[in-house]
Amino acid sequence: MTLFSFIDNLQRKDYYKILGVPPNANQKEIKKAYFELAKKYHPDTNKDKSASEKFQEVSEAYEVLSDDGKRKAYDSFGQTDFSGAQGGPFGGAGFDAEDILKSFFGGQSGPFGGGFRAGGMDFEDIQQAQQYMMNLSFMEAVKGCNKDITINTRVTCDRCDGKKAEPGTTHSKCTTCNGTGQETVNTGFFYMKSTCRKCAGQGYIISTPCRKCRGKGRVNESRKITVPVPAGVDNGQTVRIPVSFGEVYVTFRVSESKIFERDGINIYSSASISFTQAILGGKIRIPGIQGDMDLKIPPGTQSHQQMRLTGRGVPRIDGLGKGDHYVSFKVHIPKYLNEKQKALILAFAELEDDVSGTVDGVSKDGSG
Repeated sequence: MTLFSFIDNLQRKDYYKILGVPPNANQKEIKKAYFELAKKYHPDTNKDKSASEKFQEVSEAYEVLSDDGKRKAYDSFGQTDFSGAQGGPFGGAGFDAEDILKSFFGGQSGPFGGGFRAGGMDFEDIQQAQQYMMNLSFMEAVKGCNKDITINTRVTCDRCDGKKAEPGTTHSKCTTCNGTGQETVNTGFFYMKSTCRKCAGQGYIISTPCRKCRGKGRVNESRKITVPVPAGVDNGQTVRIPVSFGEVYVTFRVSESKIFERDGINIYSSASISFTQAILGGKIRIPGIQGDMDLKIPPGTQSHQQMRLTGRGVPRIDGLGKGDHYVSFKVHIPKYLNEKQKALILAFAELEDDVSGTVDGVSKDGSG
């Protein structure tokens, strides 16, 4: 192949189009697009014959666009650095697509607890992430609790002990990858390492797969787990629970309280007091999220006046303090008075100086 035809071949490939990103995409967008496509076309999960070629194509595009130097050359000339040795424009060092996938999950083990197979990622484990909606009462969310749920998880097959082969049978080393789980593919202009298509990255061939797990090494199992609900969780919040070879995302649905209202870590409630308590002051016992408590009513308390009880609210999930409890007073005005009560009120009204208008039963003019 001449240099001109080689460049022309590269120019015909639109790496941005292959990854489905715009030419001005940043590295985060490129990496995200590559991962989604690599997961979709990975030979471990997609057995379609064209999937392997598509996987190599998106890996090739990512190899160029993820490197600032190669991307700049590609954007400028439609080509990359041709100075590499061993027949490839990228120096023949090889591009390990599996390493890229591993990098999304922090090295040799992913966030799903199952890690990676030799030479490849176990996507069935990744797909084990389950969503669970848990109902909580208002006080369960505020105080925290332990609740049991039943989930489906993947566990080691007890028939083959995770070896994937039927007991009593053996497996042989894959001759295509020589037991490495990876094969080197010549794309035409550079060499790339990819999951072995014959052994799916295992490095060996199982002639007689385990009947129970069908050669997977793991089986699905229903299991009861205890979810430690932290004190202070709010409606719609989610916690991650690692389980076996997977994980569960538990989202909380918190019911409303008939007594309290909640806004973040703060609690709101109301307290009904008599008009004499409002005028003279006094004490009242009110419910709180940690139990009933005595509250002192200041003299001259107005209706809807609010009192702040510092540190009597919802605990912070991180354990660093608590919110506040706000109590709104509602002054109760009696509808009916006996004769003695009415006489006393009229006597009080006779002495009032700050009345606008008139008071029924009182002859004094309150206009001035």
